[in-house]
Amino acid sequence: MKRRNFLHFSLAMGSSVLLPGLTYASTLDTSKIQFSKEIYTQNSAQTIIVYLYGGASQLAGNLSNIDEIKKRSQSSYDDYFGKMTRTKNDCWEEAGGKVMESLIKEGDMTLFRCCYSEKREAANNKAHGSCTIQNQKGSFDEKSDGIITTLAKILMEKGVIDESTRMPFVTMEGESQFYCEETTALPKYLKPIGIDEKFSNPYKRNDRWWMYYTEKERNSAPKSYWKTDSEGGFQPELSKKMDTLAQKNNHFKKMKETFSKREELSQFIQSINDAETPDLGDNAYPDNHFSKKIEAAVKMIVHNPDTKVVTLGTGGLGGWDDHNDAKEYLSRMENLFQSLHSAMAHLKAEEKDTTVNILVFGEFGRNVNLNSAHGWDHGNLQNLYVLGGKDYFTHTGVEGETRVDDAESMNRLWLKPKKETNWFEPPSIAATFYKIYGIENPELLTSDYKEIDSLFS
Repeated sequence: MKRRNFLHFSLAMGSSVLLPGLTYASTLDTSKIQFSKEIYTQNSAQTIIVYLYGGASQLAGNLSNIDEIKKRSQSSYDDYFGKMTRTKNDCWEEAGGKVMESLIKEGDMTLFRCCYSEKREAANNKAHGSCTIQNQKGSFDEKSDGIITTLAKILMEKGVIDESTRMPFVTMEGESQFYCEETTALPKYLKPIGIDEKFSNPYKRNDRWWMYYTEKERNSAPKSYWKTDSEGGFQPELSKKMDTLAQKNNHFKKMKETFSKREELSQFIQSINDAETPDLGDNAYPDNHFSKKIEAAVKMIVHNPDTKVVTLGTGGLGGWDDHNDAKEYLSRMENLFQSLHSAMAHLKAEEKDTTVNILVFGEFGRNVNLNSAHGWDHGNLQNLYVLGGKDYFTHTGVEGETRVDDAESMNRLWLKPKKETNWFEPPSIAATFYKIYGIENPELLTSDYKEIDSLFS
């Protein structure tokens, strides 16, 4: 086969995603990082990060100040939302609060109400882009690497992840700042593998490759290689010949090894996809797009211990930038937490709930004034929901108390931490994440902000 045709053929097959990194460079200095392989091994931690793009209102998990908020709000909460039931822990029952209470009662979740940024308040920063960059990099230094890029580099340098590790990082949201390589160029095997809830297989060749070729080109190949046009695709014999040809025509050892592993990896992903979800009874996943995504994330984590982190947004539920017409916030939160409750039931059925954790947060919270468009503008205090991971996390139910800001302007009707309560800046989420993977001084990576102490007490 001519080289031009070979390249065309390979690209049509999707093999470009397999090309390994041939260079490695980094300016991220990790020489002062204290890493405990014992802690890393003992925790056996795996993480699912659910990022609430748009900045979800904190009210679903915190109605403790709602009476004062209602008195001072521009628009009437009662007229717009109707019934607003406060649960035992002051969650919003109609917005997922009942499910939150179940997770808290079962000891599966801690709800932190005071992820607040004094630093952003001083800079008057409530911008989506900047806050997401900072939160997904775990640092106020926006020129730093993403949280997962940093973790990947450290685990590689400490010898706990290498080229034999299968799919250590998986994204179900495409590219994000979690994987940003600002100072670090990672080898290909540490870059995230992208999948969707249907486990679309990046290692599987495109069964429709034949459409890229003329009838004359198709007819020139032995008939035994080809399926009919109505079937599309190719016969296994041709696939084997293509792998052999690819290895023969590439002199780099890594390329040869990658092509030889293509079929193995393809079958491995297919096996995860084919794995049955246990019967969860009353805790079955709800029927929505997001629940299918998180079910797939749990299956990936459960059936591949090499996968350390899976990241996903809440596509299928909608975004969280509720400046107007916020009524659907209730059903979105309800579906989100029903799905998370099912995910925890799934992990329990697979005996993975003590090692797998789920972190749920976004870029910021919302102003609690219900504006004239019946929505909330950007705020600076959000909830962090931490689920699972009971082998290393101590769940305490609800932490943090809030107060309504003293400002008289409706547009400045924000929640802030009470002075006597514990609160933390957003980089502490990243520090907590690093801590469970054996990094003992994560503040060196997070603008000097330490982990959330109470989770480790």
